[in-house]
Amino acid sequence: MCGIAGLFSYDPRPDRGALHHAAKAMTDALSLRGPDSGDVWQDPNVPLVLGHRRLSIIDLSEAGHQPMESQSSRYMIVFNGEIYNFRELREELSGFGHRFNGGSDTEVLLAAIEQWGFDDTLPKLNGMFAFALWDRKAQALFFARDRMGKKPLYIGWAGSTLVFASEMKAVMAHPDFCRVVNKYALCAYMRFGYVPAPMSIFEHMVQLPAGGKMALDMRMLRGGHNLTPLIDTYWQAKTALEDARKTPITDEAQALDAFDALLGQCVQDRLISDVPLGAFLSGGIDSSAVVAMMQKYSSAPVKTYTIGFEEEGYNEAEHAKQIAAHLGTEHHEMYVKAEDALSVVRKLPSMYDEPFADASAIPTYLVSKFARESVTVALSGDGGDEMLGGYNRHIKGPAVWNAVQKIPPNLRGPFSQVIASVSPAKWSKLRPKSPQFGEHMHKFAQALQKNAESDVYLSLVSTWQDAKALTRVSEERMVPLVDPKMQVDCPLSFAEQMMYWDTISYLNGDVLTKVDRATMAVSLEARAPLLDQRIYDFVWQLPPEMKIRDGKGKWLLRETLKRYVPDELFERPKQGFSVPIAHWLRHDLKDWAYDLLDEKKLREQGHFDYKMISDLWEQHQKGRGNHAQRLWSVLMFQSWREQWIEK
Repeated sequence: MCGIAGLFSYDPRPDRGALHHAAKAMTDALSLRGPDSGDVWQDPNVPLVLGHRRLSIIDLSEAGHQPMESQSSRYMIVFNGEIYNFRELREELSGFGHRFNGGSDTEVLLAAIEQWGFDDTLPKLNGMFAFALWDRKAQALFFARDRMGKKPLYIGWAGSTLVFASEMKAVMAHPDFCRVVNKYALCAYMRFGYVPAPMSIFEHMVQLPAGGKMALDMRMLRGGHNLTPLIDTYWQAKTALEDARKTPITDEAQALDAFDALLGQCVQDRLISDVPLGAFLSGGIDSSAVVAMMQKYSSAPVKTYTIGFEEEGYNEAEHAKQIAAHLGTEHHEMYVKAEDALSVVRKLPSMYDEPFADASAIPTYLVSKFARESVTVALSGDGGDEMLGGYNRHIKGPAVWNAVQKIPPNLRGPFSQVIASVSPAKWSKLRPKSPQFGEHMHKFAQALQKNAESDVYLSLVSTWQDAKALTRVSEERMVPLVDPKMQVDCPLSFAEQMMYWDTISYLNGDVLTKVDRATMAVSLEARAPLLDQRIYDFVWQLPPEMKIRDGKGKWLLRETLKRYVPDELFERPKQGFSVPIAHWLRHDLKDWAYDLLDEKKLREQGHFDYKMISDLWEQHQKGRGNHAQRLWSVLMFQSWREQWIEK
């Protein structure tokens, strides 16, 4: 795993020394992504510089060093990620006469591009990656990102210089980069809790979307050119889903055997490493299934890592310990105190150099840091929820929508107002054993106001329903989630629709961003077998009842796991990977939050409607509702702004 950066100057009289210095500063900003080595390469004939920071995983020798030149010298590449089928590609390319100096996947990628070209190579790759390729002959820059969006890539302008990097902090290291907040991206962030691609938090900068590619003819481009229309795709979740539906699998026994074998293969592909390797184990279904497969194909006990919390309701360590004991892993657990988690809060803006409001970033960082003490690669269970229906909204959302549809349309508005008039705190008092009951009732009230499944889903995944009013913009810009061109053209159940929508939005915008930045902050590579493209294709061949059954999600994964672990060890309510933010904002983090939400500060910055935030803060402090999620999104932006704009 690595970090990449680079630039191309349109200055009519570029200073080559200054270009080299700027590219080195950008590359050095990514040192945690690649602590083992770093280098920059400057084209002798044009104002282009490529930079790379290396975390050595496969082929630790100098033969894997980057920036890397192709055998013909036509191409130079900086590559971040892993190509899991590189050995098969290498064997195929050897048949065409290609010879290799080392054992890296980057060298194989270059040979593949020389053999088949950029466009025809991308569909052949199975992996997680983002890379930049310089074509000397065509005087063109090519960019690509993996199908699910596991690895990030930002491209944009610093004055008249094209800049690109794995993380925004590298772009901000360029002396000409202008840190102007994109108000429409801010609005999207306040709605979702992350900045959805292709937007970025800054103007003149884009994120390459999952499955995206870009080809820039540097002889035709000019400084400041709008890059968004130049974004293209080589893979789309929509098309892959529609293709999979054409060959349905209806036999349960066949599906279970096939999935067992497929998951095993995907795990085996991710065990290739020249450095120590382990796995995160939360005790949940997804990570337990991955670890079970790892242990099945490992000759020695797999190293597994879990963190526990002292706070009641936030600890899964005991469950993980029992599963580790059953599977025979070399288990490591660490209990963290509230102050350990709280200490991470102030590190988040440096880690997530765009605003990011998923509080589970805190335990994700802690478990990554713990694992990094003894391994360099860790497999995770990410993707199981999106692939097989594991979120509460997949399971309960359709029932809520069905209930809404039974209420006459003329009564839905008044009914919604009645529910919303009672605070979440008062609703929760009716069910003391369900502290989130009040929040669920207010979600139901919001659903009553919707006329379509897509509107219900958008409501369920929105942190701020009124993000436009909060950020005072005239409109919300289109993102893939609401783009009509991204909607599927074949019948899906409501639950399946939500799984698909999660894949094109929440998965890469939130989950994979969280894991990438948290692991890279401690120089740890994370691999997610459940997000293999083959699993995506497979699960969309299945009917809904092989995903959600009897009020439980992930039926297929549960049945597979039962082959390796007794179901009493994992059959329990979904807990999640969270921390008590609501409590912290009333106690441990109250002063920190109060300073960031200072009225004078917010008014001077001009990003938000201060009154909306002030009212929410007061209600939360007085216990009139749990508004932690919305307040946290504001606080994470404010904390990010303090780190990257005001300093």
